[in-house]
Amino acid sequence: MPRILSGIKPTGRLHIGNYFGMMRPAIEWQERGEALYFLADYHALTTVHNAAQLRENTRRAALDFLACGLDPAKAVLFKQSDVPQVTELTWLLSVLTPMGLLERCHAYKDALAKGFAASHGLFSYPVLMAADILIYDSDIVPVGKDQKQHVEVTRDLAIKMNETYGAGLFKLPEPSILPNLATIPGLDGQKMSKSYGNTIELFLEEKALKKKIMGIVTDSTPVEAPKDPANSSIVGLYRLFASEADVAQMEADFRAGGFGYGDFKKRLFAAIWEHFAPARARRAEIEANPGYIDEVLRKGALRANELANATLGRVRNAMGL
Repeated sequence: MPRILSGIKPTGRLHIGNYFGMMRPAIEWQERGEALYFLADYHALTTVHNAAQLRENTRRAALDFLACGLDPAKAVLFKQSDVPQVTELTWLLSVLTPMGLLERCHAYKDALAKGFAASHGLFSYPVLMAADILIYDSDIVPVGKDQKQHVEVTRDLAIKMNETYGAGLFKLPEPSILPNLATIPGLDGQKMSKSYGNTIELFLEEKALKKKIMGIVTDSTPVEAPKDPANSSIVGLYRLFASEADVAQMEADFRAGGFGYGDFKKRLFAAIWEHFAPARARRAEIEANPGYIDEVLRKGALRANELANATLGRVRNAMGL
């Protein structure tokens, strides 16, 4: 049975982009092997510097993940920081990590381009990510195309460690490239991202969700005029939630004219609200039993620590510690 690993950063409220990009695929993977999913609070520290906010984000991410269908009987869910051994492995990997390898990583360049301050944590981020993957002897790492490089760096470091300290010290994980999703548009038409502040969060209250949907940026085409559905954020989002027939109807109504953007936004709101209705009900059940999340994370940490200790012991011995 393959061991599958993935993580999500609790840098803010989880949104529709997180759901389709990571959460839904992860929930599908839990049926196909031993799945380990971590809340990457160490990684989040590069951008979240408020302790109370980080704790709240992390707990909410666990709640949302469980509400959306993660099953603790089938997958291990834990906080990254509950396995501090990963930071020791990060250092052990870093002593053989070439600077040039990190300098070529696009994630660091992208972060600087978005205005994040340069820091050692941001620069060495791929080494911590490699430690996350290797410490659990992961076989498969589901990633989007834009994250494939992180798994390649992990494999490079594993090979270097194996060559230096003995064949078989680390498994070589394989990336599993997630099916291409069209870029999920945010409220302003750009890619949905917390960095742009244009997200639609998963579990907003009804009025707040409707307000966000009605605030999607559109042009000034009159109600009676035909409209182009091809580049519409409304249609792009609707396609994620509605049936093919309903999407086709919306596209036809766009081209026909006689419908305003407000009408299309109301259809989008109804589709999103209905899609997440079962998850909202499950979320309310979990919230009513706050000890449930604590127990899930406690059990998850026990399993993660068991695996991490075995790997770290092997590595420490190989390296002479």
